Amino acid sequence: MNPLAFIETKRDGGCHTPEELRQFVLACRKGEFRDYQIAAWLMAVYFQGLAQEELRVFTQALAESGHMVRLPEELHAVDKHSTGGVGDKGTLVVVPLVAACDVPVSKLSGRGLDFTGGTLDKLESIPGFRSGFSLEEFRELIRTVGCAVVGHSPQITPAEGLFYALRDVTGTVPSLPLIASSIVSKKLAGGASGFVFDVKCGSGAFMRTREDARNLARLLVDLSRDLGRKAKALVTDMDVPLGRWIGNAAEVLEAVHTLQGRGPKDTEELSLALAGAMLVLAGAASSREEGLRRAEKALRSGEGLEMFRRFVAAQGGIPSVADDPEGVLALAPSRWELVAPEAGWLDRIDARKVGVAMRLLGGGRLHKDDAIHPGVAAEVLVRPGGAVEAGSPVLRLHYDDEARLAEAKDALRDALVIVQEQPPRRMVVLEAVD
Repeated sequence: MNPLAFIETKRDGGCHTPEELRQFVLACRKGEFRDYQIAAWLMAVYFQGLAQEELRVFTQALAESGHMVRLPEELHAVDKHSTGGVGDKGTLVVVPLVAACDVPVSKLSGRGLDFTGGTLDKLESIPGFRSGFSLEEFRELIRTVGCAVVGHSPQITPAEGLFYALRDVTGTVPSLPLIASSIVSKKLAGGASGFVFDVKCGSGAFMRTREDARNLARLLVDLSRDLGRKAKALVTDMDVPLGRWIGNAAEVLEAVHTLQGRGPKDTEELSLALAGAMLVLAGAASSREEGLRRAEKALRSGEGLEMFRRFVAAQGGIPSVADDPEGVLALAPSRWELVAPEAGWLDRIDARKVGVAMRLLGGGRLHKDDAIHPGVAAEVLVRPGGAVEAGSPVLRLHYDDEARLAEAKDALRDALVIVQEQPPRRMVVLEAVD
């Protein structure tokens, strides 16, 4: 096909035919389009969008660019996906909780995008953990363990992996159709019969407003159903970082603490809400309330933690991370603290600025082939709603490169919003879309 003509069609606001889109995905898969040509098309889509039929066909083509996982329907396997946030370690808690309730979880995950962290980068901070498996190995993990979290491979959604990496470094991450096609194609390929979407909104999300997040939630649910899958979505707050820790190894630490019953309240609340919705979707609970009760029982009994231990071990990681996360996970050795400029009440810590700082420290990628520094982290010392004194520490950075620290400190300028009256408690789950 003619790459230039294809790019110009979308640049000028035209629509691609289904066959053109299928040929395009195949050509990208074969390396017949150069990276700069794919990037040009991504930018055209960023500005011009995709029509509903274009989006459906493009998503299906991405899913079918590799092998599709086929699971027995009677398994009622489910999947969840977050649109990305700062400190969002929900998957690390939710997957073992749901699997501990005898509902298989078939999860294809990605790496960090822009200023947000990626599930695979977090899990790979556990020594030995593998995210690359063959189709047969992936299916066997789901059958024998009850859950698996894997990434792109030559077998599973390989074309989507190419688009995903280029979106991260071309400024096209926030495009609704590109977000939706990326997410749903992976869900389709993963073989689950139903999907729960965690759609973030606020400064630390790609959807800055609640209305935009609601629109994306609706798009994800409708696209999934157009392609024959059940779906629900929760719109959740990402104006402030989730939980106490931000960073790859640090978020695994917090996930383990949460499964041990001693995690931050907001991390636990979000995880239980998502797990409960997944249980309803799988038919393992008849209502949201029953789903929450079953998920909480798995948490309090320790069954979720035991499933996490099994899941990590099955994918090559050190299982003792579930017992002694501090001894297994290494945080960066140097420290720097962001202090309150005045006395008052902490209204919020700007999540986006924290995410940008983490990326600059090496917790994310500035270029497609950048290596991740798994131990860099940000530690929230005062939760929103807490009192602060002038000069008291609010956020602590854990870093390993002095040269990177200056840029990170600059990114955190004015990240603290302090008010003179105690603000109301922030809601974690804002609304449901189904």
